[in-house]
Order: sequence, then structure tokens, then C-alpha cells
Amino acid sequence: MAENDPIHDMPAGILKLTEIMRRLRESETGCPWDIEQDFASIAPYTIEEAYEVADAIDHETWDDLEGELGDLLLQVVYHCQMGSEAGHFDFASVTRRICAKMIARHPHVFGSDSRDKSASEQARDWETAKAAERTASGETRTLDGIARGLPALLRAMKLQKRLAAVGFDWRDSRLVLEKITEEVAELNEAFRAANDGIEEEFGDLLFALVNLARHWGIDPEAALRHANAKVERRFASVEDGLAANGRLPAEATLAEMDGLWEAIKLEEKSQPGRPEHGN
Repeated sequence: MAENDPIHDMPAGILKLTEIMRRLRESETGCPWDIEQDFASIAPYTIEEAYEVADAIDHETWDDLEGELGDLLLQVVYHCQMGSEAGHFDFASVTRRICAKMIARHPHVFGSDSRDKSASEQARDWETAKAAERTASGETRTLDGIARGLPALLRAMKLQKRLAAVGFDWRDSRLVLEKITEEVAELNEAFRAANDGIEEEFGDLLFALVNLARHWGIDPEAALRHANAKVERRFASVEDGLAANGRLPAEATLAEMDGLWEAIKLEEKSQPGRPEHGN
């Protein structure tokens, strides 16, 4: 792109970003890689950028969050440009649609409804509005419209919430705990029999654990992220302990590494104020 190209002097904003993307996709003068992409090839990048936004928030790295939000916005603009080229939609129509949806779903802000409702009551109103929209679009079954591309834990949670909304739910968490015990027994039985049902029983157990998380108000994705971070943190300390003696993990025994792990765990638990997630 020539240095005297007017795009260099455009103020930062959505108009400049959409113009950049349009130029990247131009068949004769654009970027060969960008030109070759389609909705399916870009979708994984969109998902990845959303997770990087969540990671920056989780670590409270606000400068990184600014950059990650820009990367995620680029993904939206990318899809809008491809939609425009195919005659499906463009950035303007996408924004018009989400604006109309937000206004319709917030009559207590943009309409005449009373604001004198709790957050939970407003959340129920939101779900009622979404259900009406699903019915209007031809989705008649309770579990219609839950994206199959969601992470499995998140989709399990959404399925369960939808079922709970129509009364298909455990009365209290004690019953869910009993179900988990039952699923563990069935998984153990499948393992002993060495049959093809192990994966299915493992999935049933995970689904039951998500159900327990929902009843206890736990985000299972966040809980697993915390567990992953804890493993990374502790094993880095294990490596440091081994390195102090000039050794690598591959050169150590399981007993040595486990001993260091347990010592690190005890040290963490003895430190006041340190968040501790499980074992």
C-alpha cells in the first residue's frame, strides 16, 4: 500500500477498520491469504480470539485486553466483509440487527416497562423474550437453537438451564451428588468389562458434574481453567526444585516429583489469602 494512500490519514475507528478489511479482500490488489479465506476457515480464529479476551480478563491484564478486543472486533469485521461480498449481510445490517434486539429486550430501559425489578427477574424476562424469538423463528423444541460448536462444558450448562426452565431438573444438589456416585459406579463397571461403553459413561459423568456446578453456582469452564493454571504453577515449582539439584523432570522419579508437588501444595495452603482450588 502506498504511503500516500488516504487510508493512512483516516482517523482510527470502525470506518477505517472496515475499509482496511475491504482492501485486504480485494481480488486484484488485496492480500492473497485474506482473499482465500471463507467463513469456515476464519471461524476457528474467531473462537480463539474470544478465548484470548477471556484470558486477558482472567489475568486482569488490561493493556492486553485492549489489544485482544481489537483482534476480536477484526473477526467481526472479517465476517461482515465476507457476508457483504456474498450478498448476505454487511456491518451496517449486523449492527442494525443487534441494536433492534437490545432495544426490544430492554423495555425497562428503552420502553415503558418498570425498572423496579431485581436482576434475577430481569434475567427471567430476558429468557422469556429469547424463547419468544425462538418460537417466532420456527424453533419449537425446548433445546432448539443451542449452538453445537460451543465448548462441550458450556453447551452442557446451556442444555441443563434450558431443561431446568421447563421443570426438568433435580430438586436439590444432594440428588445430583447421588447421580454422580451412580455414574462413577457405571464408569467403573464399564472399565472392568473393557467394553465400548467407557467413553459414553465418562461423558455421562462429566454431564452430571456440570449439573452439580450449575446447582452450586460454579462456572465449570472457570473451575477447569483455575485447575489448569494451578497445575502449571505447581509443576513449574517442581521443575525449579529439580533444577536446584541440576536435574530435569525426565531424569527424576515419580516419587521425587510427587514429593515436591506435595510440599508445594502444603506451602500454598499455609499462605494466607492465596486462592486454593481443590487438590
